[in-house]
Amino acid sequence: MTIVADRCTHVMGVDTHAKTHTYAIVQAATGAVVAAATFPVTPAGLDRALAWAQRRAPGYVAAVEGTASYGATLTARLQQAGTVVFEARPPKRASRAGRGKSDQIDAVAAARSVLSEPLERLATPRSGELRRALQLLLTARRLLERQRAQDHNALTAIVRRIELGIDARKALTDRQVEQIAAWRTRTTDSIAQAIARAEATRLARQSRLRAAELKDNKAMLERHVRTLAPELLEEVGIGPVSAAACIAAYSHHGRVRSEAAFASLAGVAPIPASSGNTQRHRLNRHGDRRLNAALDTIVRTRLRSDPTTRAYRDQHLAEGKTNADIRRLLKRYTARSTYRTLKKILNNT
Repeated sequence: MTIVADRCTHVMGVDTHAKTHTYAIVQAATGAVVAAATFPVTPAGLDRALAWAQRRAPGYVAAVEGTASYGATLTARLQQAGTVVFEARPPKRASRAGRGKSDQIDAVAAARSVLSEPLERLATPRSGELRRALQLLLTARRLLERQRAQDHNALTAIVRRIELGIDARKALTDRQVEQIAAWRTRTTDSIAQAIARAEATRLARQSRLRAAELKDNKAMLERHVRTLAPELLEEVGIGPVSAAACIAAYSHHGRVRSEAAFASLAGVAPIPASSGNTQRHRLNRHGDRRLNAALDTIVRTRLRSDPTTRAYRDQHLAEGKTNADIRRLLKRYTARSTYRTLKKILNNT
């Protein structure tokens, strides 16, 4: 395996913050610090930082903390300049014992953290305008879904607590929400009923607005997915939201080194849970939970509508496996097939 120190002469580590970034250049062979400096996070500051680094270590590679947050702009500038960028994970608290903490120390640690790592095991930042757009849309969707759920739960609590003429023994349907949103004030209501009706109407209208925003969000996701990977939508059970989550996680060729790494990222790599004569694996609770949820949605959709998947489930149920075990197997298979599709489609994008 080729490690970073074998490929380049210098590594620039960057500790990123909202107002300033601290840069440290180290020799790849020894880890010795060549230079360190702090520059403001402005267009001019980034230009000065890159010029400073180029003068001291031509052909360096960069290890940047927070490539998707504080370091996103810097990462994009480095990639545009043709610099190889790796994601540097923040140092663990235990590793700081006895040496303290400062921005320069963290920048040096970021650079040194990648020196002995095999190139194929290092994570590279997500790239591409469309991919960043998908990330933003998925983040917005998660917020909208949470807000809509909160509105819906609050609305349900009101109509169950105070009699307003709505049957709330079960979860409220979309038709009931529409009915509540159209309510007007009633002179026959008591004070409590009047306040409850007004609040229920407000929440129902908010919920309806969130539903419309989610619909628009889904349409935008589908448009971008069809631009990046239209073949993914042709797979059974994969819709725009699930496809967008898969694309955002995979990002580009080289970020996820293998199908097994993609499964591990998705949290569907099997974890041994055997004891004695019982040999089994259990679900993985780690990894990218949004990607995991997307794979789970795909599997559940296929279990409802795909005859092949249903036959697979029935066969394994007859063998004594549980539904959870079967979903784990199906999610692992889905991760494998999705990775291969993404690799084939996105290799050259």
